[in-house]
Amino acid sequence: MTEVENLAPVTIDDVHALCDRYRTWGKWGPDDELGTLNYIEPEMITAAAKLVKQGRVISCALPYDGNGPQNGWGGRVNPLHFMLQDGGDAVIGAQDHMAKLRYADDAIYMPLQCGTQWDALSHVFYDGKMYNGYGIETVSSTGASKNSIDKTTEKVVGRGVLLDIPRHRGVPWLEPGQGIGSAELAACAAAQGVTVGRGDFVLIRTGHIAQCRDRGSWGTYAAGDAPGLALDSAHWICGNEVAGIATDTWGMEVRPNELTDIFQPVHIVLLVNAGLLIGEIFDLEKLAQDCADDGVYEFMFVAGPLPFTKAVGSPLNPLAIK
Repeated sequence: MTEVENLAPVTIDDVHALCDRYRTWGKWGPDDELGTLNYIEPEMITAAAKLVKQGRVISCALPYDGNGPQNGWGGRVNPLHFMLQDGGDAVIGAQDHMAKLRYADDAIYMPLQCGTQWDALSHVFYDGKMYNGYGIETVSSTGASKNSIDKTTEKVVGRGVLLDIPRHRGVPWLEPGQGIGSAELAACAAAQGVTVGRGDFVLIRTGHIAQCRDRGSWGTYAAGDAPGLALDSAHWICGNEVAGIATDTWGMEVRPNELTDIFQPVHIVLLVNAGLLIGEIFDLEKLAQDCADDGVYEFMFVAGPLPFTKAVGSPLNPLAIK
């Protein structure tokens, strides 16, 4: 059992101080829309490819189907799958206008952030601004003209690292309301024998999905209380200049939030100000078991979003390749 970090109470002034300290607006120029993905250099990708030793590919995506975790919060529902053409159409002759060939087609309706997903840098605003100082008016009913997810479709490739916080603590999962700070992130990496640095993608397991599976229900997984990153984690995350982070929770940060003055304050620091790529609802259970079995917590990570033009988020199938 690892001693859990004792996190100090925070105030809105602490949030603003973190925003000021880790703001990267202008760091990569006044027109930048990539944020921390700029940390990734070509040589980092070639080095990541050398981590592939066994050719083992592990998906970190939940299935996109009606059994997902969404409960309607904010209009987010689970994917709805419809058949446009199926075997019945062929049987009744609806496809007889084609010689010999018969086919099936389908469609899906889904909010882009209803399952395993990336937040675009246009997803969250604070005081009317998003990353790099772009105004809230740049996201309209036609989509985001700045910081949209399609700007990142060729950028989310590199070295991935899993930090398995429950195994580090010696528990099956973290409980809702338990926060993860910088000291614990650093200690977990050290215990796993892995370093984290510039341009890495860090996947942080809390075990929240495992807990839901154990009880046989998603319960309040969507928008409810959850374990997650505390504000203090910004020091380790930004200090290591990582390219992106992803967690196995609905909203990445600890809930209830550490203060009531700002909803999802860690998003304000990391997404809006630091320009950090954030992933949520990643299924890290299979990867965590694999890493525990072979003791290897680093891998090539390939996780490009779908190129939805002007979208503020995207589903994906993140792959850890070992």
